[in-house]
Amino acid sequence: MLRTKEQYFEKLFSMKPNIYIGGKKVSRDDPRLRPGLNVLGVTFDLAQDEKWKNVATAHSTLIDEEVNRWAHLPQNPYDLMQKQKLIRFAARRVGGCIQRCMGHDAINALAICTKEIDEVKGTNYHERFMNYLKDYQKNDLVGCCAQTDSKGDRLKRPSEQSNPDHYVHIVQERDDGIIVSGFKMSITQAAYADEILVIPTRALKADDRAFAVAFALPADWDNMYLITRPVWLRDKDDKNAPPFCKYGVSDSVIVFDNTFVPKERVFMCGEWEFGRRLALLFADSHRHSYSGCKPAVSDILCGTASLAAQANSIEKVPHVKEKLTEYAGAAELAYAAGIAAAVFGEKTKSGVFFPNPIYANVGRRLTGELIYHEYNLLTEIAGGISVTLPFKEDFFAPETKEYLEKFIVRNPNLTADYSLKLWKFIEDIGASPMTAWYEIAGVHGGGSPIMETIALSIEFDFETRKSLARYLAGIDEAYDESKELNLEPNDIK
Repeated sequence: MLRTKEQYFEKLFSMKPNIYIGGKKVSRDDPRLRPGLNVLGVTFDLAQDEKWKNVATAHSTLIDEEVNRWAHLPQNPYDLMQKQKLIRFAARRVGGCIQRCMGHDAINALAICTKEIDEVKGTNYHERFMNYLKDYQKNDLVGCCAQTDSKGDRLKRPSEQSNPDHYVHIVQERDDGIIVSGFKMSITQAAYADEILVIPTRALKADDRAFAVAFALPADWDNMYLITRPVWLRDKDDKNAPPFCKYGVSDSVIVFDNTFVPKERVFMCGEWEFGRRLALLFADSHRHSYSGCKPAVSDILCGTASLAAQANSIEKVPHVKEKLTEYAGAAELAYAAGIAAAVFGEKTKSGVFFPNPIYANVGRRLTGELIYHEYNLLTEIAGGISVTLPFKEDFFAPETKEYLEKFIVRNPNLTADYSLKLWKFIEDIGASPMTAWYEIAGVHGGGSPIMETIALSIEFDFETRKSLARYLAGIDEAYDESKELNLEPNDIK
């Protein structure tokens, strides 16, 4: 079933209050959460739009129905590329993060890893998860991935922490399920998700067995609390605010206080050997999602910087044109890496088609390294007006209106109304709470650049390159390039 936005809201508003904002318990219809809800609403609207068919939707072989692509397990490179396209185009519509990719990347990781655990351990996690996923797809649910633990002392492993709650862990195993405790942090979208999917955040050792846990719970489950920080733009009652200001985001600390998880919702329970594998499966899938998300942010910044250049009458100045071209280079290289990750991905034993981790990581690493630079380009082109522009009320006050209507027009071909809207938008894009969120999320979301570097140091074939250098240096008589020579792109469908 493809839900409508209204059906999503109706279910969300019926959930039990377990969210805290500013020291008070609130329900999910709290106006401070509305900007984030509006983002999720777009994902439902697109799935209902015939023009977006096969982009926002896909055919599920699991339930033999059309489903929202966010609930779909990729079966081939085409599915991965359609996901990437959906993220880029949808993110453009809401001015940035579309948020729903978290759940998509989590179900991919769990579908793959549960199969692998079962083959080694003789468990039945995969069947259990696929039964869960059938319900998830049939009801078009919104999933939120809770991966990042609060971590405590970063020099100590989970089992070495003075407070074990810095990592979510198993407190008790029972015949009917498990009891868990701990904190997850920086969890985007949790406050307006249907389901919270919990997975490990790092590699584990035998002593960390209690921390090897994966499960899913309804977002309003007993003894689970969300302490939430919403981010939005402008006064929510501003009737003249542009479309960009309707959207926002929220992040939560999720508290598990001796929380019961039913057995049918447990997908890892003590299999510490697979902690790293499950963590990386989500991370690499999420980094592929960034190859759609971050190009969208670059698109928005590029368009905004181009309009700023026009408003300043400098759009034809050579060094400004060069700066604008940098946006194109960053966006399209990252997007190309996502396409390569899809084309050179692999079909896993679970049936899920998974992106090539090398290309997924190089694309994400590039965007993480360039995010502050891209905002700096906007600042250089626009100037300091984004933080010094008078308040909007001054543009309409009788005493100051006439002065400011003259002041705001830099390019005589533009009207005062156009110029005011543009410079206020540049303030929203480049000097607001959302700016800070996107800059920091651009570095750390899905793993900071050092995490991509670590992944590349493990996955990349350095031995072949050393063999090449020894051959060219005359140390080895031959160079075997058959491994890469025989690598073929996959059929798209």
